[in-house]
Amino acid sequence: MTIGVKDNVDVAGVPTTCASRFFSDRIASAHAEVVRRLLTAGAQITAKLNMAEFAVGVTSQNSAAGPVRNPWDPTRVPGGSSGGSGVAVAAGLVDAALGTDTGGSVRLPASACGITGLRPTWGSISNTGVFPVSDAFDTVGPMARSVTEVARLFDVLRAAPAASPRPARRIGLPSVFITDDVDAAISDAVEAAARQLEKLGYEMVPVDIPGAAHAQDIVYTLLYSDLAALHRDRVRSSPELFHPDTLARVSLGLSISDFEKKAAIAGKAEFRRGLSALLTNVDAVLTPTMPIDVPPIAGGDDVIARSRRLGQFSYPWSLHEGPTLALPVGFHPHSGMPIGAQLTAAAHHESLLFGIGEEFQRTTNWHTRIPPLHVTRPLPRVSNALNRVLRSTERS
Repeated sequence: MTIGVKDNVDVAGVPTTCASRFFSDRIASAHAEVVRRLLTAGAQITAKLNMAEFAVGVTSQNSAAGPVRNPWDPTRVPGGSSGGSGVAVAAGLVDAALGTDTGGSVRLPASACGITGLRPTWGSISNTGVFPVSDAFDTVGPMARSVTEVARLFDVLRAAPAASPRPARRIGLPSVFITDDVDAAISDAVEAAARQLEKLGYEMVPVDIPGAAHAQDIVYTLLYSDLAALHRDRVRSSPELFHPDTLARVSLGLSISDFEKKAAIAGKAEFRRGLSALLTNVDAVLTPTMPIDVPPIAGGDDVIARSRRLGQFSYPWSLHEGPTLALPVGFHPHSGMPIGAQLTAAAHHESLLFGIGEEFQRTTNWHTRIPPLHVTRPLPRVSNALNRVLRSTERS
């Protein structure tokens, strides 16, 4: 497989800029563990991919390398922060890509670009050699066109043991996620996906997610507190080097108190307890990935408000220790943009999600659709020389 790597993941001898002017001259001295595993398995690493600066952002417009465009409609965002990874797969530039997901940075681009992406069980894939956002939430996740390809990649990348495989029978459908707050076309697409899963023999069960109303606030408090600690010196010494949108988001964490952080940690534990109880009653939970249509690229809007809106359904699942699989379930009838849904399961039960997702994709063709901006002939294999260098570096 030809694989692109998000530019916060180290590839030896190649720049890792994190899409920031701060790191414009930063060259990785060693492969990230995930890159080493891919090369050992025979993958070709063919590209470093654009992203939101320091993986902070949900639209991938705040990059020192310039904005990322959606191949379905270049006037719209590709999601973020792994926007380049989503675009490269959707546009046929690579077979698969690595992204990172802290609050939805794999799942949102997967949804916006019409591909499949996995936020794995926290800690199941190594973060060694990956520039952090928040150690408490960071994951590396594979992105590809199909669930089968994502599962294949996960098998190579996985460092932690998997739970014993078991079939899924009951899927929870939370009413709180299908409300007037959600674009009607997205509600319809997710409900159609639920009906398709029923035809495949799954029982769809109405459920409530304990603490869902406060989950996004809890993630924001913890994540932005960590961001502020990570970038405090950069904010103080050279704020002008940040993209303005990145600076606005990083600066949010500077005013978070220890009391607020402790309360959020307690809220995280309570959310996990409630979700663990729920996942003894159902095998997985189905939700939309984004509550609105893929938005146009816009300047001058409230970057914080836009971030909260786009991440409304992805951030809560980041509180959960277990995996979430994002996959396409339709297209918006007005814009023609992809619509995505998420399947979430208990920790280390990726195989359960893959089983559901593969059945769904065997009986639907949403994941096979290609955007207008798509490579229709093979790219020159200029990557072979790069791969010889990478493998030589690995041996040394």
